[in-house]
Amino acid sequence: MVPNVGNTNRNFKKKDNKNYDDKGSPRKVKTKGAQFDMYYGDDENATAKHVKLRRQKKAIQSAQYIAIDHAVITTENVMIKTLSEKIGKPAAEIIKQLFMLDIVKTINESIDFETASLVADVFGVTLELKVDKTFEERLEDIILEGEEDLDALVSRPPVVTIMGHVDHGKTSLLDYIRNSRVAASEAGGITQHIGAYTINIEGHPITFLDTPGHEAFTSMRARGAQVTDVAIIVVAADDGIMPQSIEAINHAKAAGVSIIIAINKMDKAGANPDKIKQQLTEYGIVPEEWGGDNIVVPVSAKTGENVDKRLESILLVADMLELKANPDTKARGTIIEAKLDKSRGPLATVLVQNGTLKVSDYIVAGTAIGKIRAMTDDKGRLVKEAGPSIPVSVTGFSDVPNAGDTMVVVKDERLAKQVAEERRLKEKEKQETQASTSLDDIFDKISSGQLKSLDIIIKADVQGSCEALKQELLKLSGEEVKVNVVHSGVGAINESDVSLATTVGAIIVGFNVRPDANAKAAAERNKIDIRLYRIIYDVIDDVTAALKGMLAPKLRENVLGHAQVRETFRVTGVGTIAGTYVTDGKVSRNAKIRLLRDNVVIYEGSVGSLRRFKEDVKEVAQGYECGIGIAGYNDLKIDDVMEFFVIEEISE
Repeated sequence: MVPNVGNTNRNFKKKDNKNYDDKGSPRKVKTKGAQFDMYYGDDENATAKHVKLRRQKKAIQSAQYIAIDHAVITTENVMIKTLSEKIGKPAAEIIKQLFMLDIVKTINESIDFETASLVADVFGVTLELKVDKTFEERLEDIILEGEEDLDALVSRPPVVTIMGHVDHGKTSLLDYIRNSRVAASEAGGITQHIGAYTINIEGHPITFLDTPGHEAFTSMRARGAQVTDVAIIVVAADDGIMPQSIEAINHAKAAGVSIIIAINKMDKAGANPDKIKQQLTEYGIVPEEWGGDNIVVPVSAKTGENVDKRLESILLVADMLELKANPDTKARGTIIEAKLDKSRGPLATVLVQNGTLKVSDYIVAGTAIGKIRAMTDDKGRLVKEAGPSIPVSVTGFSDVPNAGDTMVVVKDERLAKQVAEERRLKEKEKQETQASTSLDDIFDKISSGQLKSLDIIIKADVQGSCEALKQELLKLSGEEVKVNVVHSGVGAINESDVSLATTVGAIIVGFNVRPDANAKAAAERNKIDIRLYRIIYDVIDDVTAALKGMLAPKLRENVLGHAQVRETFRVTGVGTIAGTYVTDGKVSRNAKIRLLRDNVVIYEGSVGSLRRFKEDVKEVAQGYECGIGIAGYNDLKIDDVMEFFVIEEISE
């Protein structure tokens, strides 16, 4: 039986059939890349026959690779498709060899150079690794190009940061100098952002960074200290050294900048500058008149008393620092602040640190790129260029950069995009493999020479405990590693502490205090080790054991949840019962309980009773109310927080 292929009529003439040419030979028909010879017989039993499919043969014939015995790879990781082209072998053969090595990959996936070298060796090809410069390294070359030309260096204005406790008169002091009511236009007289201003003093320009003093902006204050040459710390003469004053001193010390103390509000009754000077010595700040290295100037932002003297001291310190920059190279600077403006798009305040920034320059800052469309100075005037130590507001970024990012001018948009993409990949890898300084790995870092000093931040419930702990820890310094307390203070562990720990690579020790929610989230994000203690000798033992390589913790605290006290009830024969609301996690009768008041540990014990309505329950989940009694403790107050935790054994 003849299948229904072509025309099977016995009277069919070959020349009338399109499958045959004029000579009666079968035509070659292309169908989806395969070629068929269509044969038709004039016998009634004849059938159409497919000549062998030629696709496979064609593919094999087309893959004629040139014999290669040596190839150069320019990256640490190479895509299989690229390796195939480099060594002249089919990707399928490479994938087969990888499979024999128990490595399953596809043609678009990458392998490391060592594996690629093994595979290439099977095919008789020798691989050589010649890593090209990364785009980040090319950017570093651009930066160094202008900074290494010592003959082109000229003096630049000093960059001064004003820091201190909230409401101690930082903005008011700057306002007196530049005769502009900045404080009056801001909510509550508190600086809401980092402002940068250039002021001319007797022909000498000085750039001021007015960083906020409120706790909510502590992280911005830390960034302000990182880009400055001189830090002016304002202390109110009638208020004395406050917690944020101490933080400002420690941030400035960590940044390694010169410190000038301005004792403000000298016009107020009760101003006692000598008392302030005495307090400063407790934090390593010794006035020049007392034989120290720090300039301490009593001033008044209201009357202008000694303000000129303070400005002279800035110029004096700047002369001693011999600040220089090259204005004739590609600009490099720091993003002081950035935001998304509704009308102008991404807007960033840039402090130029070297070179000259110009309109139409291609720039990259972090993972944000752009081309400068317009620049305005601190007085709102359009400018075409800005030299070293000059702050300008820049438009033209494609995205909003992060405050604190370094901005660099590049030759074209292509390099900017390549650098930004490379940084995105590095950030992703860093998040996955980010290492932190913790007590668990200190000895390994000491042994390998990676760690020469152990930086510690101490937060305690009272000043006495804080000082005692600081003194004991400093005694642990040895020849191989020095223990350094970069900051110590009273109160809960906050986001500012985590920010400083991230900057200097420190661990945080909490004594009878707890981290707040923001600090806890920031510590997890940046992998900062926070150690919490209730006994001072446990701190000493743990740090000592870490320094000697003997720290092997076998127990770990696991926090189950928190409950907030909404009401208290006095029950005869039972004691005080707290009506609580479970804010997160769960509360359990079998867990230990810790009572927190303003994030300071008040009591630690066990659960006496746990009830929901009139029923005794084993646990209560988040979002529910319950009654809780603490065994042997009755001093419960509204807004106290109960923390429930269990001690778990860590399997070795």
